[in-house]
Amino acid sequence: MNADTQRIRIRELQPDDSVAAITELLHTAYAPLAAMGFKYLATHQDEATTRQRLQSGMSFVAEMEGVIVGTVTLRAPKAESGCAWYLEPGVWSFGQFAVRPDLARNGLGTRLMLVIEQRALQQGATELALDTAEGATHLIRWYERMGFRFIQHVSWDDTNYRSVVMSKRLIAPKP
Repeated sequence: MNADTQRIRIRELQPDDSVAAITELLHTAYAPLAAMGFKYLATHQDEATTRQRLQSGMSFVAEMEGVIVGTVTLRAPKAESGCAWYLEPGVWSFGQFAVRPDLARNGLGTRLMLVIEQRALQQGATELALDTAEGATHLIRWYERMGFRFIQHVSWDDTNYRSVVMSKRLIAPKP
């Protein structure tokens, strides 16, 4: 962790946080994936979509000197989903996960992951799941290093790729 990332505070999303700034962060962070040909929703979503996705769960932001430089949204199990794993009891998922590119590979993504893992555990989750493009092998490898394992493939209507669903068993820390 460098000096920049040590100055970053992770907190829950506040009503006065700029949805425009978060949308811009998502577009910037996902631009390399778009350049690889992957049409993640976060590569092109509008502010209304960002707001709706932020409100779909518990959202967190990473803030440095008043600027949002990271974000992630933790979601409770869904009543309906095109992904069977997301319907399983105790399986929480996350999305809209982004770190400003110039701060990547400095531990900020790991810090955001730890925050949502802890919050999911507090809510009774037993698994934390995600989906990402099958061809985004660098992301899949990173998630594997974080303890995630392959669950299934799924195809979403709003993407142009097959997704890999991954999940991590959550274990409460011993007192």
